Amino acid sequence: MSQSTDLIQSAQRTIRLEIESIQDLQQRINGDFVRACELILASKGRVVVVGMGKSGHVGNKIAATLASTGTIAFFVHPAEASHGDMGMITRDDVVLALSNSGSTAEIVTLLPLIKRLGITLISMTGNPESPLAKAAEVNLDARVSQEACPLNLAPTSSTTVCLVLGDALAIALLEARGFTAEDFAFSHPGGALGRRLLLKVEDVMHAGVSLPRVNRGTSLRDALLEMTQKGLGMTVVTEDDGRLAGIFTDGDLRRTLDHNIDVRQTIIDDVMTAHGKTARAEMLAAEALKIMEDHKISSLVVIDDNHQPIGALNMHDLLRAGVM
Repeated sequence: MSQSTDLIQSAQRTIRLEIESIQDLQQRINGDFVRACELILASKGRVVVVGMGKSGHVGNKIAATLASTGTIAFFVHPAEASHGDMGMITRDDVVLALSNSGSTAEIVTLLPLIKRLGITLISMTGNPESPLAKAAEVNLDARVSQEACPLNLAPTSSTTVCLVLGDALAIALLEARGFTAEDFAFSHPGGALGRRLLLKVEDVMHAGVSLPRVNRGTSLRDALLEMTQKGLGMTVVTEDDGRLAGIFTDGDLRRTLDHNIDVRQTIIDDVMTAHGKTARAEMLAAEALKIMEDHKISSLVVIDDNHQPIGALNMHDLLRAGVM
Protein backbone atom coordinates (compact mmCIF):
# COMPACT_ATOMS: atom_id res chain seq x y z
CA MET A 1 0.00 0.00 0.00
CA SER A 2 2.86 2.35 0.86
CA GLN A 3 4.55 1.74 -2.49
CA SER A 4 1.28 2.41 -4.32
CA THR A 5 0.89 5.69 -2.48
CA ASP A 6 4.46 6.69 -3.33
CA LEU A 7 3.92 5.93 -7.01
CA ILE A 8 0.72 7.96 -7.12
CA GLN A 9 2.34 10.89 -5.33
CA SER A 10 5.30 10.77 -7.72
CA ALA A 11 3.00 10.86 -10.74
CA GLN A 12 0.93 13.69 -9.30
CA ARG A 13 4.09 15.68 -8.53
CA THR A 14 5.32 15.26 -12.10
CA ILE A 15 2.00 16.38 -13.54
CA ARG A 16 1.80 19.34 -11.17
CA LEU A 17 5.30 20.56 -12.05
CA GLU A 18 4.65 20.25 -15.78
CA ILE A 19 1.33 22.11 -15.47
CA GLU A 20 3.11 24.89 -13.58
CA SER A 21 5.73 25.09 -16.33
CA ILE A 22 3.02 25.44 -18.98
CA GLN A 23 1.27 28.14 -16.93
CA ASP A 24 4.56 30.04 -16.73
CA LEU A 25 4.96 29.67 -20.51
CA GLN A 26 1.52 31.19 -21.08
CA GLN A 27 2.75 34.44 -19.56
CA ARG A 28 5.66 34.57 -22.02
CA ILE A 29 3.58 34.43 -25.21
CA ASN A 30 4.32 37.95 -26.39
CA GLY A 31 5.71 39.97 -29.27
CA ASP A 32 8.46 37.42 -29.89
CA PHE A 33 5.83 34.77 -30.59
CA VAL A 34 4.05 37.16 -32.96
CA ARG A 35 7.33 37.90 -34.75
CA ALA A 36 8.07 34.19 -35.16
CA CYS A 37 4.65 33.66 -36.72
CA GLU A 38 5.13 36.63 -39.04
CA LEU A 39 8.50 35.34 -40.23
CA ILE A 40 7.03 31.94 -41.07
CA LEU A 41 3.97 33.42 -42.77
CA ALA A 42 6.17 35.71 -44.88
CA SER A 43 8.51 32.88 -45.91
CA LYS A 44 8.41 31.54 -49.46
CA GLY A 45 10.01 28.28 -48.34
CA ARG A 46 9.57 25.59 -45.71
CA VAL A 47 10.08 25.42 -41.96
CA VAL A 48 13.11 23.24 -41.25
CA VAL A 49 13.13 22.02 -37.64
CA VAL A 50 16.42 20.94 -36.06
CA GLY A 51 17.20 19.55 -32.61
CA MET A 52 19.42 17.01 -30.86
CA GLY A 53 18.49 14.30 -28.39
CA LYS A 54 15.13 14.82 -26.67
CA SER A 55 14.82 18.19 -28.40
CA GLY A 56 15.18 16.32 -31.66
CA HIS A 57 12.28 14.02 -30.78
CA VAL A 58 10.16 17.04 -29.88
CA GLY A 59 11.29 18.77 -33.07
CA ASN A 60 10.17 15.82 -35.14
CA LYS A 61 6.71 16.07 -33.64
CA ILE A 62 6.54 19.85 -34.14
CA ALA A 63 7.53 19.46 -37.80
CA ALA A 64 4.84 16.82 -38.27
CA THR A 65 2.19 19.01 -36.62
CA LEU A 66 3.15 22.01 -38.73
CA ALA A 67 3.03 19.93 -41.91
CA SER A 68 -0.43 18.57 -41.11
CA THR A 69 -1.88 22.00 -40.33
CA GLY A 70 -0.91 23.93 -43.43
CA THR A 71 2.73 24.90 -42.85
CA ILE A 72 5.16 22.94 -45.02
CA ALA A 73 7.79 21.63 -42.63
CA PHE A 74 10.25 18.79 -42.11
CA PHE A 75 12.90 17.74 -39.60
CA VAL A 76 16.64 17.65 -40.25
CA HIS A 77 19.05 16.08 -37.78
CA PRO A 78 21.70 18.73 -37.04
CA ALA A 79 24.55 16.21 -36.96
CA GLU A 80 23.52 14.96 -40.41
CA ALA A 81 23.21 18.55 -41.59
CA SER A 82 26.95 18.95 -40.99
CA HIS A 83 27.58 15.98 -43.26
CA GLY A 84 25.53 16.83 -46.31
CA ASP A 85 21.95 17.35 -45.22
CA MET A 86 22.50 21.11 -45.01
CA GLY A 87 21.92 20.95 -48.75
CA MET A 88 18.23 20.27 -47.99
CA ILE A 89 17.86 23.80 -46.63
CA THR A 90 17.40 26.73 -49.02
CA ARG A 91 17.67 30.50 -48.61
CA ASP A 92 13.88 30.78 -48.70
CA ASP A 93 13.40 28.47 -45.72
CA VAL A 94 13.00 29.25 -42.04
CA VAL A 95 15.06 27.20 -39.58
CA LEU A 96 13.40 26.49 -36.23
CA ALA A 97 16.17 25.31 -33.91
CA LEU A 98 15.40 23.63 -30.57
CA SER A 99 17.93 23.46 -27.75
CA ASN A 100 17.15 23.72 -24.06
CA SER A 101 20.66 24.95 -23.26
CA GLY A 102 20.92 27.00 -26.43
CA SER A 103 24.50 25.85 -26.83
CA THR A 104 24.14 22.37 -28.35
CA ALA A 105 27.38 21.89 -30.28
CA GLU A 106 25.83 20.28 -33.36
CA ILE A 107 23.45 23.24 -33.77
CA VAL A 108 25.95 25.97 -32.93
CA THR A 109 28.22 24.51 -35.62
CA LEU A 110 25.51 25.25 -38.20
CA LEU A 111 25.01 28.89 -37.19
CA PRO A 112 27.77 30.44 -39.36
CA LEU A 113 26.46 28.69 -42.46
CA ILE A 114 22.85 29.64 -41.69
CA LYS A 115 23.94 33.24 -41.29
CA ARG A 116 26.11 33.17 -44.43
CA LEU A 117 23.19 31.91 -46.52
CA GLY A 118 20.87 34.51 -45.02
CA ILE A 119 18.42 31.88 -43.78
CA THR A 120 15.85 33.09 -41.27
CA LEU A 121 16.52 31.52 -37.88
CA ILE A 122 14.01 31.12 -35.06
CA SER A 123 15.25 29.53 -31.85
CA MET A 124 13.34 27.77 -29.08
CA THR A 125 15.58 27.65 -26.03
CA GLY A 126 15.56 27.59 -22.24
CA ASN A 127 18.32 30.21 -22.12
CA PRO A 128 17.64 33.60 -23.79
CA GLU A 129 21.33 34.55 -23.33
CA SER A 130 22.67 31.47 -25.12
CA PRO A 131 24.60 31.54 -28.43
CA LEU A 132 21.63 30.09 -30.30
CA ALA A 133 19.13 32.57 -28.89
CA LYS A 134 21.40 35.52 -29.66
CA ALA A 135 22.03 34.33 -33.22
CA ALA A 136 18.32 33.99 -33.99
CA GLU A 137 16.08 36.68 -35.45
CA VAL A 138 13.70 35.82 -32.64
CA ASN A 139 13.91 33.47 -29.66
CA LEU A 140 10.90 31.67 -28.23
CA ASP A 141 11.50 31.47 -24.49
CA ALA A 142 10.95 27.85 -23.39
CA ARG A 143 12.69 28.04 -20.02
CA VAL A 144 11.42 26.10 -17.00
CA SER A 145 12.23 26.71 -13.37
CA GLN A 146 12.47 23.00 -12.59
CA GLU A 147 12.39 19.70 -14.43
CA ALA A 148 9.82 17.22 -13.18
CA CYS A 149 12.68 14.78 -12.69
CA PRO A 150 13.53 14.81 -8.95
CA LEU A 151 17.21 15.05 -9.89
CA ASN A 152 16.37 18.06 -12.08
CA LEU A 153 18.28 16.35 -14.88
CA ALA A 154 16.06 14.33 -17.23
CA PRO A 155 14.29 16.55 -19.80
CA THR A 156 10.67 16.43 -18.66
CA SER A 157 9.09 19.82 -17.97
CA SER A 158 11.34 21.40 -20.61
CA THR A 159 10.31 18.99 -23.36
CA THR A 160 6.64 19.38 -22.43
CA VAL A 161 6.94 23.16 -22.69
CA CYS A 162 8.59 22.86 -26.11
CA LEU A 163 5.82 20.53 -27.29
CA VAL A 164 3.14 22.95 -26.11
CA LEU A 165 4.97 25.92 -27.63
CA GLY A 166 5.23 24.03 -30.93
CA ASP A 167 1.51 23.27 -30.85
CA ALA A 168 0.74 26.92 -30.09
CA LEU A 169 2.86 27.97 -33.07
CA ALA A 170 1.20 25.46 -35.41
CA ILE A 171 -2.34 26.41 -34.40
CA ALA A 172 -1.67 30.15 -34.56
CA LEU A 173 -0.33 29.67 -38.10
CA LEU A 174 -3.28 27.42 -38.98
CA GLU A 175 -5.74 30.11 -37.97
CA ALA A 176 -3.75 32.88 -39.66
CA ARG A 177 -3.79 30.93 -42.94
CA GLY A 178 -7.52 30.18 -42.70
CA PHE A 179 -6.76 26.46 -42.80
CA THR A 180 -10.03 24.50 -42.93
CA ALA A 181 -11.22 21.07 -41.80
CA GLU A 182 -11.24 19.98 -45.43
CA ASP A 183 -7.62 21.13 -45.85
CA PHE A 184 -6.75 19.09 -42.76
CA ALA A 185 -8.49 16.04 -44.18
CA PHE A 186 -6.47 16.22 -47.40
CA SER A 187 -3.30 15.81 -45.35
CA HIS A 188 -4.85 12.83 -43.50
CA PRO A 189 -6.60 10.94 -46.32
CA GLY A 190 -5.83 7.44 -45.11
CA GLY A 191 -7.13 7.61 -41.57
CA ALA A 192 -10.52 7.68 -39.90
CA LEU A 193 -10.23 11.45 -39.57
CA GLY A 194 -9.83 11.82 -43.33
CA ARG A 195 -12.85 9.63 -43.96
CA ARG A 196 -14.97 11.69 -41.59
CA LEU A 197 -13.90 14.97 -43.19
CA LEU A 198 -13.74 14.02 -46.86
CA LEU A 199 -16.45 11.42 -47.42
CA LYS A 200 -19.71 12.85 -48.68
CA VAL A 201 -23.23 11.45 -48.61
CA GLU A 202 -23.13 10.85 -52.37
CA ASP A 203 -20.14 8.55 -51.85
CA VAL A 204 -22.06 6.12 -49.64
CA MET A 205 -25.74 6.51 -50.53
CA HIS A 206 -27.82 3.97 -52.47
CA ALA A 207 -29.09 5.57 -55.67
CA GLY A 208 -30.77 4.68 -58.96
CA VAL A 209 -32.33 1.21 -59.05
CA SER A 210 -30.88 0.49 -55.59
CA LEU A 211 -33.15 3.08 -54.01
CA PRO A 212 -36.37 1.53 -52.59
CA ARG A 213 -39.25 3.64 -53.90
CA VAL A 214 -43.06 3.39 -54.01
CA ASN A 215 -45.76 5.90 -54.88
CA ARG A 216 -48.56 7.15 -52.66
CA GLY A 217 -51.48 4.75 -52.74
CA THR A 218 -49.26 1.66 -52.90
CA SER A 219 -50.43 -1.16 -50.66
CA LEU A 220 -48.36 -1.83 -47.57
CA ARG A 221 -47.83 -5.37 -48.87
CA ASP A 222 -46.22 -4.11 -52.10
CA ALA A 223 -44.14 -1.59 -50.15
CA LEU A 224 -42.80 -4.42 -47.98
CA LEU A 225 -41.90 -6.40 -51.11
CA GLU A 226 -39.94 -3.37 -52.38
CA MET A 227 -38.15 -3.07 -49.04
CA THR A 228 -37.28 -6.78 -49.05
CA GLN A 229 -36.00 -6.65 -52.63
CA LYS A 230 -33.75 -3.63 -52.06
CA GLY A 231 -32.59 -4.71 -48.60
CA LEU A 232 -32.23 -1.29 -46.98
CA GLY A 233 -34.82 -1.74 -44.27
CA MET A 234 -36.81 1.22 -45.62
CA THR A 235 -38.52 2.68 -48.66
CA VAL A 236 -39.17 6.24 -49.78
CA VAL A 237 -42.71 7.23 -50.68
CA THR A 238 -43.19 9.75 -53.48
CA GLU A 239 -45.91 12.08 -54.71
CA ASP A 240 -47.18 11.81 -58.27
CA ASP A 241 -44.75 14.56 -59.32
CA GLY A 242 -41.78 12.66 -57.83
CA ARG A 243 -41.34 14.80 -54.71
CA LEU A 244 -40.77 13.12 -51.35
CA ALA A 245 -44.00 12.32 -49.51
CA GLY A 246 -42.56 10.25 -46.70
CA ILE A 247 -40.52 7.29 -45.57
CA PHE A 248 -41.42 3.86 -44.22
CA THR A 249 -38.86 1.89 -42.21
CA ASP A 250 -38.53 -1.38 -40.34
CA GLY A 251 -39.30 0.58 -37.19
CA ASP A 252 -42.54 1.85 -38.71
CA LEU A 253 -43.42 -1.73 -39.63
CA ARG A 254 -42.98 -2.93 -36.04
CA ARG A 255 -45.17 -0.12 -34.77
CA THR A 256 -47.74 -0.91 -37.46
CA LEU A 257 -47.91 -4.60 -36.53
CA ASP A 258 -48.48 -3.63 -32.89
CA HIS A 259 -51.80 -2.12 -34.03
CA ASN A 260 -52.91 -5.34 -35.81
CA ILE A 261 -53.10 -3.63 -39.22
CA ASP A 262 -53.80 -5.83 -42.26
CA VAL A 263 -50.79 -5.39 -44.58
CA ARG A 264 -52.90 -6.42 -47.60
CA GLN A 265 -55.63 -3.83 -47.10
CA THR A 266 -53.60 -0.92 -45.74
CA ILE A 267 -52.00 1.62 -48.06
CA ILE A 268 -48.57 3.09 -47.38
CA ASP A 269 -49.99 6.61 -46.91
CA ASP A 270 -51.66 5.53 -43.68
CA VAL A 271 -48.54 4.20 -41.97
CA MET A 272 -45.58 6.11 -43.42
CA THR A 273 -43.71 8.88 -41.64
CA ALA A 274 -44.61 12.01 -43.59
CA HIS A 275 -41.60 13.78 -45.13
CA GLY A 276 -39.03 12.60 -42.58
CA LYS A 277 -35.47 13.78 -42.02
CA THR A 278 -33.40 14.30 -45.16
CA ALA A 279 -29.84 14.89 -46.31
CA ARG A 280 -28.20 16.36 -49.39
CA ALA A 281 -25.78 14.50 -51.66
CA GLU A 282 -23.04 17.12 -51.23
CA MET A 283 -23.29 16.99 -47.44
CA LEU A 284 -20.44 15.40 -45.48
CA ALA A 285 -21.26 11.87 -44.39
CA ALA A 286 -20.31 12.92 -40.85
CA GLU A 287 -23.08 15.55 -40.97
CA ALA A 288 -25.59 12.90 -42.00
CA LEU A 289 -24.44 10.76 -39.08
CA LYS A 290 -25.05 13.65 -36.69
CA ILE A 291 -28.60 14.07 -38.02
CA MET A 292 -29.26 10.38 -37.39
CA GLU A 293 -27.78 10.51 -33.90
CA ASP A 294 -29.59 13.73 -32.93
CA HIS A 295 -32.98 12.36 -34.03
CA LYS A 296 -32.34 8.74 -33.02
CA ILE A 297 -33.06 7.38 -36.48
CA SER A 298 -31.17 4.83 -38.56
CA SER A 299 -32.00 5.90 -42.13
CA LEU A 300 -31.96 9.12 -44.16
CA VAL A 301 -33.46 10.01 -47.52
CA VAL A 302 -31.23 12.08 -49.81
CA ILE A 303 -33.11 14.71 -51.81
CA ASP A 304 -32.25 17.18 -54.58
CA ASP A 305 -33.18 20.85 -54.93
CA ASN A 306 -36.66 19.89 -56.13
CA HIS A 307 -37.24 17.80 -53.00
CA GLN A 308 -37.15 14.62 -55.05
CA PRO A 309 -35.46 11.57 -53.48
CA ILE A 310 -32.23 10.62 -55.25
CA GLY A 311 -30.76 8.26 -52.67
CA ALA A 312 -30.83 6.81 -49.19
CA LEU A 313 -28.36 5.67 -46.58
CA ASN A 314 -28.40 4.05 -43.17
CA MET A 315 -26.15 3.53 -40.18
CA HIS A 316 -24.69 0.35 -41.66
CA ASP A 317 -23.50 2.30 -44.72
CA LEU A 318 -21.70 4.82 -42.50
CA LEU A 319 -20.25 2.04 -40.37
CA ARG A 320 -18.85 0.24 -43.43
CA ALA A 321 -17.41 3.51 -44.72
CA GLY A 322 -15.56 4.07 -41.43
CA VAL A 323 -17.40 7.29 -40.62
CA MET A 324 -18.49 6.01 -37.21
